[in-house]
Amino acid sequence: MASVICQTLGRGVTRSKRRAQQYLRQAAENGYAMAHLELAHSMYMDLPYSREVGHVGRAAGVTLSAGVMEGHDVPPDILTGVVHWLLKGCATGELLEHLNSFRREALVGAQYCRNEGCEVVGPLKDFKVCPQCKMARYCGAACQNEDWTTGGHKASCGSVAFEKVDPATSA
Repeated sequence: MASVICQTLGRGVTRSKRRAQQYLRQAAENGYAMAHLELAHSMYMDLPYSREVGHVGRAAGVTLSAGVMEGHDVPPDILTGVVHWLLKGCATGELLEHLNSFRREALVGAQYCRNEGCEVVGPLKDFKVCPQCKMARYCGAACQNEDWTTGGHKASCGSVAFEKVDPATSA
């Protein structure tokens, strides 16, 4: 889907996972309905860079009931962002159908490793999270080391830390 978006925007096909997600968000913001659904799907599945690029902060007008949140192994702020993009791309009645579809797929697995060259597919729980930023996921130590040294995670890992609120310093 991301390659279709890149071609639609006249950008060619990118091999960068981050850039592909940025093009997807741009298409969603420009009203491309399939991009809304794909961005929501990518965020739910925690595909590389998707939560970072698709994050909407406090999505205006989106409130989630306990029934909607039940059974989803996704942080509430991420689920709010997913619902935000779904509501832009589908009818309200289709919302639960899409969320349940995402949940079923998450149990089967996807390609979660942030390393550009990795194509390992598996359930989300099998991928280890970067201990510093808690955002990047890796299939193993080899991919984590490669992404740290040559993939750019070393530069971006510390920049995510400023977004987290430290209760000791906040008043």
